[in-house]
Amino acid sequence: MKITQNQFKSIIGPNGAGKTTLFNLLSGQLQPTSGRVIYRGKDITRLSPTARTRLGIGRSFQITNVFPNLTVLENVRLAVQSQGKVRYNMLSSYKKYAQFEALALEWLELVLLADKKDSLAANLAHGEKRKLEIAMLLALNTEVLLLDEPTAGMSLEEVPAILEVIKKIKDQGNRTIVLIEHKMDMILELSDSIMVLFNGRLLADGTPQEIIENETVQSAYLGGVYDERPLKT
Repeated sequence: MKITQNQFKSIIGPNGAGKTTLFNLLSGQLQPTSGRVIYRGKDITRLSPTARTRLGIGRSFQITNVFPNLTVLENVRLAVQSQGKVRYNMLSSYKKYAQFEALALEWLELVLLADKKDSLAANLAHGEKRKLEIAMLLALNTEVLLLDEPTAGMSLEEVPAILEVIKKIKDQGNRTIVLIEHKMDMILELSDSIMVLFNGRLLADGTPQEIIENETVQSAYLGGVYDERPLKT
């Protein structure tokens, strides 16, 4: 399978289809038993998750992963600082590194959290924690953004805000976004292309319209049976 640079690719499939396993392979949490992972022409199959992050591959998880006892701004500032070219002195005031804070504020503006910058991350609503996690990934100079069910656990009222954030990131046009999501209206609105997995195999890959009209996909979703017919893409 291939993901085109700076496009928005969604991955769908029934529970157990292999969507999160695919993300684990792309981000380095799992090693493949066969095949390779190629990024920008380089074989990264054996690289650790940390090394892949340094290359620009960032991944969110279904469970939010932030520092709860730090403020929203401090969470993002740490991510910005990790990309800085200066050695940080723990005995120095953070105010000496104003450039880190300025960049962190820019990322918070993008994800609509600037007004929460002084709040403890632990006190954020679930949807706000999702936005904070995305800001932290962006602050790592992420070129490929792997979003694993970013609306999971959200109330209906919280979904539009995260959708707006993802749209803003997409509209910048300088990142490849790969999304796992179950909300089909969201997928159809955002995606340049959609990949369908079924029982750990690639069932179909095409534009949203092609996927909607694909009889094999319809059979897999509605009937739950995949009869090994050639893919229709």
